[in-house]
Amino acid sequence: MIDSTDPIWDAVIGITRLGAMATMAELGCADHLADGPMSVTELATACGAHAPSLGRVMRELAGIGIVRTVGPGVYELTESGQALREGVPGSMRAALRVMMEPGYWYAMGTLPEAVRHGRSPFIERFGTYYDYLAERPEAGRNFNDYMGIRAASIEPALAAAYDFSGCGTLVDVAGGRGHLLAAVLDANPRLRGVLFDREGVVAHAREALGTRGFGDRCEFVGGDFFEAVPEGADAYLLASIIHNWDDDDALRILGNVRDAMADDGRVLLVEMVLPDDDSPHIGKEIDLRMLTLLGGKERTRSEYATLLGKSGLSLSRVLPLPAGASLIEALPL
Repeated sequence: MIDSTDPIWDAVIGITRLGAMATMAELGCADHLADGPMSVTELATACGAHAPSLGRVMRELAGIGIVRTVGPGVYELTESGQALREGVPGSMRAALRVMMEPGYWYAMGTLPEAVRHGRSPFIERFGTYYDYLAERPEAGRNFNDYMGIRAASIEPALAAAYDFSGCGTLVDVAGGRGHLLAAVLDANPRLRGVLFDREGVVAHAREALGTRGFGDRCEFVGGDFFEAVPEGADAYLLASIIHNWDDDDALRILGNVRDAMADDGRVLLVEMVLPDDDSPHIGKEIDLRMLTLLGGKERTRSEYATLLGKSGLSLSRVLPLPAGASLIEALPL
């Protein structure tokens, strides 16, 4: 007999539920249902889907509370289902589309091989995840949207949790479109920013930050953090960067930051900091994704202290942020 409270059965059933929600996200069903209930036939026409098959998905989603049945074959969105709409606060549509992307499925499906050999089969087949995304523009857009959604919950908390008043210039290393940098600049009018990322990413960041009115307070620099980062800033922010890499590569990145920073500068890492015991933490789940997809890892506080120490930095303090994240402050040794 199936016991849905059993963790193994929950995982077995969960992959089907994930597929159903991702189907709704991919087809844009939630956006079509935003104005009110629709029949399966109407929804299938709007989504360009096969009505009988869509009906089977909607039936499953009604059972888990994503939609609600309001008549025979007629459904409306629930509060939970609103999160599958595009562009609404807290939207998870991009996250589900990322997880359904074939490369992502391949990576998670090869977790046994990654554990057996201690390396990522995804990287061996496709190269780095970021190169993979660069060659697949739609997958890249979904990933960037997902990163923007993840950053949204951390943006105001980062600006509020840390005192940037002693900083004149902040370098956002591999800052993407500059979501976090914009939040810090907004909260600190005297602060200037440097958005540092790959050349192709910097162009999008310049447009995004210019639209938000920060273009005159921000410099945009393209480059490779394995080679060097902009020099002489008061603080360097690396948000969800170090966990993408194994210890050797992480040391190369942090070493370049240490070489570039002022003697009284500081390094700020936004990362998951794992507990040392067996207590549940979302970072432990993300750690397995890092293993399969990027060859990286999440770390405990002591592991970060060791890594930073080898880079000429000393872990000063760890401040809690939303969504299981933390802000790690490191100072020069």
